[in-house]
Amino acid sequence: MVRNIVIVLLVIVVGGTAFWGYQEHKEKNAVLINAENTYQRAFHDLSYQVDLLHDKIGSTLAMNSQHSLSPALTDVWRITSEAQSDVGQLPLTLLPFNKTEEFLSKIADFSYQTAVRDLEKEPLNDKEYSKLNSLYTQAGDIQGELRKVQYLVLKNNLRWMDVELALATGKENQDNTIIDGFKTVEKKVAGYGETNEMNPTFTSAEQKDETYQNLKGKVLTKKEAASAAQDYANIKNGNLKVNVEENGKGSDYGFYSVSLLDKNTDTEVNMDMTKKGGYPIWYINNRDVKKTNIDLNQANNKASEFLKKHDFKSLELFESAQYGHIGLFNFVGSVNGVRIYPDSVKVKVALDDGSIIGFSADEFLKANKIREIENAKITEKDAREKINSNVKIMEQGKALILNDLGEEVLCYEFLGTIKDDTYRIFINADDGREEKVEKLKNAEPVYEKLI
Repeated sequence: MVRNIVIVLLVIVVGGTAFWGYQEHKEKNAVLINAENTYQRAFHDLSYQVDLLHDKIGSTLAMNSQHSLSPALTDVWRITSEAQSDVGQLPLTLLPFNKTEEFLSKIADFSYQTAVRDLEKEPLNDKEYSKLNSLYTQAGDIQGELRKVQYLVLKNNLRWMDVELALATGKENQDNTIIDGFKTVEKKVAGYGETNEMNPTFTSAEQKDETYQNLKGKVLTKKEAASAAQDYANIKNGNLKVNVEENGKGSDYGFYSVSLLDKNTDTEVNMDMTKKGGYPIWYINNRDVKKTNIDLNQANNKASEFLKKHDFKSLELFESAQYGHIGLFNFVGSVNGVRIYPDSVKVKVALDDGSIIGFSADEFLKANKIREIENAKITEKDAREKINSNVKIMEQGKALILNDLGEEVLCYEFLGTIKDDTYRIFINADDGREEKVEKLKNAEPVYEKLI
């Protein structure tokens, strides 16, 4: 009797295990099929978008009307953006495809920056038409290579999951039609050479000054950098482990990466600082903040004191927020009442003791310089009339911002509301153009209280 019961139980267990294994296999197959379908869709969409891109660029070459050219270039930008999105959905993270992505990105930048400018006042010049012609030819090359891959994928019923497996296991060097095809595309694009010659309009946003050439002061040694880092972190000498790495050797605009470990308190801080002048690019202290003992106003005072102590002057508080037990403050430059948004500094303050646990000045260090701000050509009243009548204006002022071409422009800044939403609107102070409209984030609801 007992023996029969045991046999029955074993049968049930074996059957249950088999059923569970079947379900697991079925679910795994469903996931794999879904992933394969996603990859196939993204690849065929990419091929389709490149076909459209080639045709659309070709159309712009035949256009004589600036009225037609602007929306056509906008379409080129839209199609290129969709192609980039499709590339991002393919399992190519381990396969070098950066040249092709960079090529698509530069087409997008060129078409967008050209489309948004006034082509009636500043039409395309001969050099830009020449570049459009080159882009047309190059897009045709990519189109041809992708079509070859697409033909073989359909003919041989190839699977993208095999590509992902080959890349993940390092076996991509073996015969794989898809991988070989994409490598051919990448090699062909690399042969185009640098496309930075697309003229200043093309690269204005891309070639912004990425160095710290406006800095003042002497070039620090590693020892001086370590000492400066201790001052920023407010860590005294003692049982301290210090590590300093030099980056950008041979350049006046290089920086030091400094890490400090206080072995007594197990506190570790990391920061990058410029070699010239010893200015902090960023600083972070990852200690756990578990209490709130001071309010945002007190924390703001701590942040302001920190900035003044370390020679970040002529800054005003732009916005503040509290996340848990940490206060985040964003400061921007200010000259004669004009906010200088490119000169931006962010400070994180621990709300338990008011210490600075995070700091970022990269944007400020790259953009800060002596500026002569010209007078506005239109009045604030004229600028206000350019704003949607549904917006209720709450505040106004002047600001210097970067437009879509990466150029600094003087604007009238308006803060307004529509119902429960708040907007920041920038109107060009020279011609009344609406340069930028930003919807500010609303306060996040506390979901625990809603359940």
